[in-house]
Amino acid sequence: MKLFIGNLNFKTSEEDLMELLKEYGEVKSLQIIKDRDTGRSKGFGFVEMATKEQAESVMENLNGAEFDGKVLKVDYAKEKEESGRGGRPDFKRRQY
Repeated sequence: MKLFIGNLNFKTSEEDLMELLKEYGEVKSLQIIKDRDTGRSKGFGFVEMATKEQAESVMENLNGAEFDGKVLKVDYAKEKEESGRGGRPDFKRRQY
C-alpha cells in the first residue's frame, strides 16, 4: 500500500526516512521527490509498505508526529492522473 509523506525536512535523506519507517514493517519502496534541476528535496515523498496493516500503522503513528524538526503529514497516495498531451482541456477550435 502506497503512502504520501509530506512536510519532510529538506535535509532528510531517504536513508533517514527508511530507518524511521522500517519500525512499522517491510518497506517495499521509498522515494523522496527532488527538484530535477537542483537535486534538492521538495519536502515530500512516497513509501510503499508490504501490507495494508503496515501502511495503516505508519499512518496512525506518524501522521502529526515530529521528525527531523518537522511535523509529518501522512496520507494514502493518490493515483497519478493521466495528463494527456497538456494544453487547455476545454479548448475548442473556432469555426469561421
